[in-house]
Amino acid sequence: MIHLFGKKDEITEEGLAEYQQKRDWAGLARAYYHLGVAAMEEGNLNRAQLWLSRADTIYSADDSVYKKVGKKIIDDCSQRIGQLEDEALLYNEVPARIEEMAENISEVKARVWGLLSLARLVKLGERLAVLPGCEALGKLGRAVDTVLKSLQSPPSEEEFNGLQELCGALYELGDSPAFWGMGSEFAVPGKAPFQVFDFNGLMGVHLEIDAYLDNHMKMVCALGQGQDTPEPETGIILGALLPDYYVRTGTDVLEEAPGIKAELARIQSDYEFVCSDITWEAIEQRVKAYKELDVLA
Repeated sequence: MIHLFGKKDEITEEGLAEYQQKRDWAGLARAYYHLGVAAMEEGNLNRAQLWLSRADTIYSADDSVYKKVGKKIIDDCSQRIGQLEDEALLYNEVPARIEEMAENISEVKARVWGLLSLARLVKLGERLAVLPGCEALGKLGRAVDTVLKSLQSPPSEEEFNGLQELCGALYELGDSPAFWGMGSEFAVPGKAPFQVFDFNGLMGVHLEIDAYLDNHMKMVCALGQGQDTPEPETGIILGALLPDYYVRTGTDVLEEAPGIKAELARIQSDYEFVCSDITWEAIEQRVKAYKELDVLA
């Protein structure tokens, strides 16, 4: 049982809905924080990571919520998240491994590696796009096509502007209650529903998409001006891993979750693919197949 500021109310995962319905964002952030503290004290560090990161996302998105939550909770939450960063968790170890692997391939191959993961988010984005405020996620397919084309030749002004608009919408989504406050979700056959807030894991899938596309546009501009291109963004490579979903729905050992295993295998397969003597035709075929893949199946 978790007591909130001396009250006898029990904070449970099911009880989060009451805060969402009342749009009590400060209360919701505190509830996530207390769930995270309880999980940490029980030694369930994956769930601690899940809940504390959700609390951090909410109070960081809104200044008024930040003030209401208070310095004491925020400071402790940040300290606990910092402690979790030193633990041997998939949340920490897989991103470090991906960064190391990306250093061993060319810039173009690293960008293709990221594009393949982005393509696997297209179907999921389409399903999320029907939820309030999430319409931008339905445009990932067009973004994938634009990136693939502009890795080979300069994009049109319309295509470039489309990426720019999508980046802006994804950034705004991260600050919106539609992402972190309303508890919006869709049904997954045979499994627990998927929440839009499940995108929060790692650095935030929506933010990694934004960072990848923004970096791609900077590359296009640099090439057009004869300048050095920026280092590729590799966070998107883990975009379809979705650890928050599996932790939230009951997986204690992430490495044993079938969905995690399947995605890690795809990431490794993609790496071996880009390390081979690939052609644009082969890349296009792989992208096309991934755009039809349901990563939650």
